[in-house]
Amino acid sequence: MSSPDSTEAQTHTVRLELVDEPGELLRALQPISDNGGNLMSIYHERGNLTPRGHIPVEVDFSCTPHRFETIVEALRDAGVNVMQAGTERYDEELTVLLVGHLVDTDLSDTLKRIEGCANASLNDLSLSGREGTDEQSSALLRLATRAGTTEDTLGALRKIAAEKDLHVIEPLTEVVQ
Repeated sequence: MSSPDSTEAQTHTVRLELVDEPGELLRALQPISDNGGNLMSIYHERGNLTPRGHIPVEVDFSCTPHRFETIVEALRDAGVNVMQAGTERYDEELTVLLVGHLVDTDLSDTLKRIEGCANASLNDLSLSGREGTDEQSSALLRLATRAGTTEDTLGALRKIAAEKDLHVIEPLTEVVQ
């Protein structure tokens, strides 16, 4: 009998959201291959669009449980929007506004930390600010959170913002597009 920490390959599924541009599917598959995933099937839902107008893609692959976590992280690091990883769904949306010296405090680091510790995946980002980095800027973030984790996500976001002297305006009501 194998344990939950088994080193045997298992089948995993990720549901991705891709922009409809040449090379996007290949860009999304590369982190899977590079990190030891063996592709089994790809369901490219070209006829369907997500609410943001992107194409949902479901990818099945086999790997060990440890490699699965590495693959999901590599997909996110490559800028691929992971809507579902295995059984974990990101099915609640949270919209917040960050205000402060976002550029000076490394916005990329802020976003990675939010996704890394907040049970969230970045769905959309809109950044605005004046010319130059001396002025404050603002970023509208649309985060997909796992069901039932919105308060935990907000708590992690508040902590990260406090460390970087940023202001969080949250949660915003649904944005009309």
